[in-house]
Amino acid sequence: MTNTTVPRIDLISGLQLLALAIVWGGSFFFAEIALREVPPLTIVLHRVFWAIPVLLLIVKLQGLQFPKALSAWGCYLVMGALNNAIPFSLIFWGQTTIGSGLASILNSTTAFFGVIVAGLLLADERLTVNKMIGALFGVMGVAAIMGLESLTNFDPRNIGQLAILAAACSYAFAGVWGKRFLSAYPPMVNACGMLIGSLVIMLPLALLSDGAPSLALSTEVWLSLIAVAILSTALAYVLYFKILVRAGSANLMLVTLLIPPVAVGLSVTLLNEQMGQEAMLGFGLISIGLLITDGRLFRWFSR
Repeated sequence: MTNTTVPRIDLISGLQLLALAIVWGGSFFFAEIALREVPPLTIVLHRVFWAIPVLLLIVKLQGLQFPKALSAWGCYLVMGALNNAIPFSLIFWGQTTIGSGLASILNSTTAFFGVIVAGLLLADERLTVNKMIGALFGVMGVAAIMGLESLTNFDPRNIGQLAILAAACSYAFAGVWGKRFLSAYPPMVNACGMLIGSLVIMLPLALLSDGAPSLALSTEVWLSLIAVAILSTALAYVLYFKILVRAGSANLMLVTLLIPPVAVGLSVTLLNEQMGQEAMLGFGLISIGLLITDGRLFRWFSR
């Protein structure tokens, strides 16, 4: 008889989950500070550039080997675009018009895009009833945040919100691409490989768009750039795969609910951002949708 019980979250995996939420939620805060002096694409370049040496060291210490086939590196290039270059650029650009807290809430729709894209493109990821109901709650949450008037009135902030949603969609396609073409390689090798691929993409783009990166930056901006690379990228990947092994993918999904409160808390307390009632309502609907999507809410009621 197959055991279908979802792995439990113990103390260690719970602390790892909280740490992952802090470093991922902190990425929106770090980007908000960096944007004071650095253009969005250059921030992405910094994020992937400084994270690569850390992951290269981890790969070496674990005795792992990179694939030699050019086809694998082609897959890393695509993965780097879908999972790093495109979404990072869209998120940081979106944060030039909307606050970091709201950006984190909209980014939490990644899970809904993920189940929809996987259900359409992967044979073993069916679109179940609870996934479709969860996605509906996600749509209602986004509608609450953006407002019905956004359908008729132009607002520059709506463009920023749409950019975050496009980033979430890009993450969803990255998940499908990774499962189809990179599942045979070690996770840390994949993480490092796609960052190298994203660096190949971002280096010419950032240089053409923003020119050579300036080194004459304030201390707080430099600290933010290093933090978003080392903590929110390199360390985040390490925590992500540790939680995946220890607690399973269903419990790992809970980090999606924890990231917005971290980002909102940082933005409100340290950046003096204001969160409207529509944002809180939207986050509530998105949270319910996420719990429905993975079946957790139904299991709670059944008990």
